[in-house]
Amino acid sequence: MSDNNLTLHHVSLLVQDTETSVTFYQRMLNLERITRPDLEYPGAWFQIGNQQMHLIELSNPDPITDRPKHGGHDRHVAFTVSNIDLIVDKLDKNNIGYSLSRSGRRALFFRDLDGNAIEIFEQP
Repeated sequence: MSDNNLTLHHVSLLVQDTETSVTFYQRMLNLERITRPDLEYPGAWFQIGNQQMHLIELSNPDPITDRPKHGGHDRHVAFTVSNIDLIVDKLDKNNIGYSLSRSGRRALFFRDLDGNAIEIFEQP
């Protein structure tokens, strides 16, 4: 699809409480919240480089119980960082559980407050 200049614009995650999730993502990943259009439902948008992440406040139709323990075995969104130790420190300080990548890469997986799996991997 390179001849069509296909790029990823955004990923959307379902959350149960927009402002609680905004606080979580700003505290854990320092995401930059941006203005979003006036839509018919609550939510928030973040700018991440040239892409965005949209939070949509809805009852989560996915069960948050019985999800795979390791987020790499579940649907997930992945972010790169230059120093994963800074994320580990924040997760530890906030008592957020995580698991290390089983591939041997400097990567980890954790879940947000709504059970969405998040991958962080180091790419210097």
